[in-house]
Parts: sequence; structure tokens; C-alpha cells
Amino acid sequence: MRSMRYRRIAVKVGSNVLTRKDGTLDLTRMSALVDQIADLRRAGTEVILVSSGAVASGRSELHLPSTETERMDSVEQRQLFSAVGQAKLMGRYVELFRDHGLHVGQVLTMKENFSTPRQNENQRQCMAAMLEHGVLPIVNENDTVCVTELMFTDNDELSGLVARLMGCQALVILSNVDGLYTGHPAEAGSRIISEVLPGQDLSACISSSQSAEGRGGMQSKYKTATEVAATGIDVFIANGKREQVLCDLMNQPGRVPHTHFMAGGKQHESQQNL
Repeated sequence: MRSMRYRRIAVKVGSNVLTRKDGTLDLTRMSALVDQIADLRRAGTEVILVSSGAVASGRSELHLPSTETERMDSVEQRQLFSAVGQAKLMGRYVELFRDHGLHVGQVLTMKENFSTPRQNENQRQCMAAMLEHGVLPIVNENDTVCVTELMFTDNDELSGLVARLMGCQALVILSNVDGLYTGHPAEAGSRIISEVLPGQDLSACISSSQSAEGRGGMQSKYKTATEVAATGIDVFIANGKREQVLCDLMNQPGRVPHTHFMAGGKQHESQQNL
């Protein structure tokens, strides 16, 4: 593998990448993504993984009848399913990364943890210490104790906050679509937008529909991508189900369809001199 363009990146993996249609964890896809992250680590790029999938994993593990879930409100469901699913999800990551000789650590956070400089610094120091000692941080929202008004919009928002907090040079958002399109991806004549320049407004192209398992959609990804890119961080939206998508994006981006939100601002100018 060639030398990498970035020293540190954040990778957000959505629920629709990690789960099958029946909601169970797609272990083959998880394993493929872990293999790629391990390749990036060996090539000298630090990776912070923001992983969805806990709620979907817990739901498929418990197999509760609809009569029981209907008696719970949406917050109770998320708390129950995430409590079970997060443990299962992390267990899988531990096993898969162990095969590469890599240690992982769990970081569960909430929106309020980004609200003050002190809390920001506490989180930054924790993940910085993990990276310094070769431990790969795996970040997710702490759904077991969050209530609706204190929740992130979705893990797209969380990944953007983490990328900025940790001084990442790039954020990769992996979904089940190839990127941002000029219209709905299923519409005839709709084409992928490969590059978004700083300050370019493409909000008219965005569908408001959400994904089947996650809370977000392309609208959320576009919002996060534009905000993060404006701070000097390159952002990529790509299909996490494509083979070798991460390694291709970092080394041979022309090989894989994606949307690249070009970094703007002073941070990007300084990165060019690294």
C-alpha cells in the first residue's frame, strides 16, 4: 500500500452498512471493513471509528414480539436495544481487530459532552491517549441514558464533532449509497456529484428521506459534510458495501464512486504543507 495522504481520519459507518435486511449484523461486511482499517493503520494512518449498529443489533438479538415493543415508547426501545446491541457489537469488533493484533476501546458519549470546553478536553484527552498507545477508539452515542432532546441528530453529526475535536484531516462517511446525486439515485438521468467545492450550495439535490435502520439520511450527511469541510477537513461520502472502499478512497480515489467535499479554510492550507 502506498503512503497515505492523511495522518489521522475519522470513519463513520452507518447501520445500513453493518446490518442485513433482517436487522442482524452482517459479519462479512464488518470483517471487510475491519481488514481495511487494519491496512490503513499499518500504512501509518490513525483511525477513529464512529460506528452505528447497536440498536439494530439489539433488536435482532432479542426478537421481541411486536405486542411488547408497541407497549414501549421510542426512547425505551432505543435504551433496551442499544444496551444489548452495543455489547454484542463491541464484542464482534474486539474479535475481528484482535485477528490483526489491534486493541480497541469503547467511547460512549452524549451531546452534552461536547457542550463545554472542559468536557471537550476530557474526551479529547481520552481518545488521544488511546491513539498514542495504539488503541483504536470506537465511538457511539450512549443511547442507554440519552433522552430525545439530548440526542445527536444521528451519528453523522457525532462523527463531524469527533473529526473536529481530534484534529482529523479527513472524515469518511460510509452509507449504502455511492454519494450525493443530482437527484434521487433511482431516478433516470440522476448522476453522482464527485466533487463539492467550498461554499458550493447543493441543498436542492438532497432528498429528505431517512435510511431504514439509522436515524439519518442524505440530508444529515450533506449538512455534516458541508460544516466539517468548512473547518478545513476533507469529507468523503461513499458506499460502505463496496469492496476495498476505504483503501481506495485513501489511495486511489478514482477507482471508487464517491462525493468529495473539498476542505476549505486555514486548516486545509496548513495541511498541504505537511
